[in-house]
Amino acid sequence: MERIYLDHAATSPVHPEVMDVMAAQMAEVFGNPSSIHSFGRAARHVVDTARTAIAASVGADFNEIIFTSGGTEADNLAIIGTVRAMKDKGRHIITTAIEHHAVLHTCEQLEKEGFDVTYLPVDEMGLVQPDAVQAALREDTILVSVMYGNNEVGTIQPISEIGEVLKDHQASFHTDAVQAYGLLDIDVKREHIDLLSASGHKINGPKGIGFLYAREGLPLSPGIFGGEQERKRRAGTENVPAIAGFAKAVELAGQARREKAKKYIGFKKQLIDRLTAHEVDFQLNGSLEQALPHVINLSFTGTDVEAMLVNLDLEGIAASSGSACTAGSIEPSHVLVAMFGKDSDRLRNSIRFSFGFTTTEAQIDQAGRALAQITARLTRS
Repeated sequence: MERIYLDHAATSPVHPEVMDVMAAQMAEVFGNPSSIHSFGRAARHVVDTARTAIAASVGADFNEIIFTSGGTEADNLAIIGTVRAMKDKGRHIITTAIEHHAVLHTCEQLEKEGFDVTYLPVDEMGLVQPDAVQAALREDTILVSVMYGNNEVGTIQPISEIGEVLKDHQASFHTDAVQAYGLLDIDVKREHIDLLSASGHKINGPKGIGFLYAREGLPLSPGIFGGEQERKRRAGTENVPAIAGFAKAVELAGQARREKAKKYIGFKKQLIDRLTAHEVDFQLNGSLEQALPHVINLSFTGTDVEAMLVNLDLEGIAASSGSACTAGSIEPSHVLVAMFGKDSDRLRNSIRFSFGFTTTEAQIDQAGRALAQITARLTRS
């Protein structure tokens, strides 16, 4: 039985070319980038080359990229680092009800420390309106954090419009772009973004590496203390092989971005067509048009999410009920609650499918057939 992986939004397989780069680095470049001798300089060159490429990928400058251990640390550094640096100017934060828990739980912790957080609602498409951001702004607002593309339903937020709202306000504008980076055309200057988080393992790079873009001159307190790495903003010896692998993944993603987006949108339509042809009773959660190309979230009427996932796994198909960070949780998806309310049946029967470079049309066909058989069996029982 072929195993089909349709959970690339949780994590993606490392690209073979990325593995080759990392293996070469581990074999040949072992120096500490902070050392001044030739071994250290060789490692520093790898880090600097990667920083240059990654900065260019979002329209940033070299000194505006801070390497982190991944998206969660980047979110934490953006949010906590900003509010600690700007707390003399206010204690109000604005975010949304559908953020990743790396943002939500950080904001909840800051509430315990005396900060005031406004959680903006979304509509049934999962969209936050720029007018809602404008209405929530106060003189003491110091940070606005709105994710670029949602990890559960794929909705792309109007980031440029929100950036316009904030460009003349003191509040820093942060976006968690972990799911969007590598698939969408992102330009931090054009979109008036002050802080942006990204992660390597979502774009066929290694786990344990990410970055935070922080606009030059932006107040930002460090989250980790120690040495003077990353211009004193993130202490700790740099993970040179992971940084090199991340840069290679970014290069590969940039080369194939438009082609992949077109292919993944085609997979969405193909899956919907197959389910429709098999007369499966389902609904789309979110939008096909204003959504990340690789993520689709479907509600299957009369089914149960746990039974669906178990049956899919028995058929060799890996999917998800939403964020991998909440796997095993008995709580319903906070994203679907925000979109449809806490009493909606969709909280109990929605499945996320997400695609990557290993996905094929034949696999989508097979998944469609399996879903038709599983839903028929579950709804009968």
